[in-house]
Amino acid sequence: MKRDKIIYYVSTGLLTALMLFSVSMYLFNNEEVSSMFKRFGYPTYIIYPYAFAKLLGLFAIWNPNFKILKEWAYAGFFFAFILAFFAHFMIGDGEQGGALVALVLLIVSYIFNKKIN
Repeated sequence: MKRDKIIYYVSTGLLTALMLFSVSMYLFNNEEVSSMFKRFGYPTYIIYPYAFAKLLGLFAIWNPNFKILKEWAYAGFFFAFILAFFAHFMIGDGEQGGALVALVLLIVSYIFNKKIN
């Protein structure tokens, strides 16, 4: 049981660090993110709401009181990472590795969250 908790907290902590880095890029390096969104064909007005949604998702994942909301947060991140992977893959910018790492961390976090609860 202790091993499962360690794996859960390490994977969730690394996922959180990755998401906080992403949010900081969205908020403080908006020009670069905006140009990336334009290459994807996405509207740039979703950058700030997407950053806010990532923060809310992290809050839901770390809060043990919101079990249903936590499931939705895991699902939202899952689809976001899958779509990010394929968006980077399809334009060929070679940046799909970050989405793949995030997806693996998310799956490990989810599995071990279920094991310890």
